[in-house]
Amino acid sequence: MFNYQAPADLLKDRTILVTGAGDGIGAAAAVAYAQAGATVILLGRTVKKLETVYDLIEERGGKQPALFPLNLESAGEADYVALANAIDENFGHLDGVLHNASLLGNITPAEQYPLDVWNRVMQVNVNAAFALTRFLIPLLRKSPDPSLVFTTSSVGRKGRAYWGAYAVSKFATEGLVQVLTDELTGKHDPIRVNAINPGATRTRMRATAYPGENPDTNPPAQDIMPLYLYLMGPDSRGVSGKSLDAQGNDTPDTLI
Repeated sequence: MFNYQAPADLLKDRTILVTGAGDGIGAAAAVAYAQAGATVILLGRTVKKLETVYDLIEERGGKQPALFPLNLESAGEADYVALANAIDENFGHLDGVLHNASLLGNITPAEQYPLDVWNRVMQVNVNAAFALTRFLIPLLRKSPDPSLVFTTSSVGRKGRAYWGAYAVSKFATEGLVQVLTDELTGKHDPIRVNAINPGATRTRMRATAYPGENPDTNPPAQDIMPLYLYLMGPDSRGVSGKSLDAQGNDTPDTLI
C-alpha cells in the first residue's frame, strides 16, 4: 500500500466533490475525506445510496455533507452548469474533485462488443469526467490548493484482450490527465492533476469483472485510502501529472 499517514485535520475547511460516491471506493473516499475534516459533496445517480453515505459521515462525526444526485450517463451541459452554480452559491469555491464514477461495460472480444454499451462506458468514464472538469475549473481556481484526481486502471496503461471500452476509456483518462497537467499546473495556475489506479479491491465492480475470484483476497476500499488522502491534501503540493498505484510501494518522498 502507498505509505502515508494522514494527519487528523488534513482536509480541514476544504470542500471536495466525489463522483460515484454512493458505493465502493467512492463511498470509502467520501467518508475518509469527511473524517479528515472536509465538507464532501456526494455525487451519484442513486439517491438512497448517497443518503446511506451521508448518514455514515454524520454518524462518524464528519461535517454535514451535501448531496447532488446526477446520472452521468444522461447528463448534459445544463446539468454541469447547475452543479457548478450550486457549488459556487453554497461554498464559493472547490478544493478538490475525485473522479471516481466508472462503468465496467462488457468483458468480451472487440468484434462482439455492443455499440450501445461502448457509448455508455465512454460517456460516463471519459466524456462526463471531462465535462465536469471543464465547468469546475473556475471554482478550483478560487482555492489556494486545488487538486483534481482521476481514476485509472492497469488496463489503461497496457491494453488487455476483452477489456474493450473500459480499457480504452482509461487510456483516454491517462491522456486527459497529461493534457490537463500541461495546461493547468504551474506558477500561474496551481491546479494539480493526478490519477490513481486502485488495483484489485473488494468492490462490486471487481466481483463483476472476476466472478470466480475470492473477494477476501483483495483489500476493502477503506484500506487503499492513504493515496486518496495524500493527493487531496497539502502534503502533495508539487505533485502533478502522476499516474499512481494505491497498492504500490511509493511514498510521499519519492513523488516530489
